[in-house]
Amino acid sequence: MEKQSDTFSEGIAPGGLREKSEIKLLLCYLLKMVDRSLSRSQINDILQEYPIANYFEVNEALNELVKNGTVISELGEKDELFSVTHKTKYEVSSIERSLPRSIREKAVSAALAVLTREKIKNECEVSTEEKDGGYYVTFRVNDVGIQLMSLTIFVADASQVEIVKRNFFSGAVSIYSNIISSLTVE
Repeated sequence: MEKQSDTFSEGIAPGGLREKSEIKLLLCYLLKMVDRSLSRSQINDILQEYPIANYFEVNEALNELVKNGTVISELGEKDELFSVTHKTKYEVSSIERSLPRSIREKAVSAALAVLTREKIKNECEVSTEEKDGGYYVTFRVNDVGIQLMSLTIFVADASQVEIVKRNFFSGAVSIYSNIISSLTVE
């Protein structure tokens, strides 16, 4: 007889979590592994990167973890931030292997991807200026208050603007590295 799930399963990939207790454990594991506070939106983005658990179930589980003191909630500059207590880190270490390895790996991989994208968006800027029958798109890469690169290109229409912006944000580090490599070759 098949085990009944105690959560909504809409939007969950095959192999994803369908038990509330597993979702709670994954949230604690994730917060332990990233070893920093995460906002609710970051947690949701991470767990939706690979559809590991239902969005509504994740948020309900997070609220329950805060209510029972397993997870700490504090108000950040822009959003509510969540972290685990030292006791929770210790307890999670002893039971984290009850989660499937693939789920643990996907969650950590997704966390790295989401946090890297956010860092890049915070360090990179894109501005546009409509002129000469098209658009000038300027890309800037910053690091600790220093502008490392500014590059302006011309594109023909607004749809191209959106494409180059999206591609810049998804590959800013490699774009910058490739430009530096190309310009420093003798």
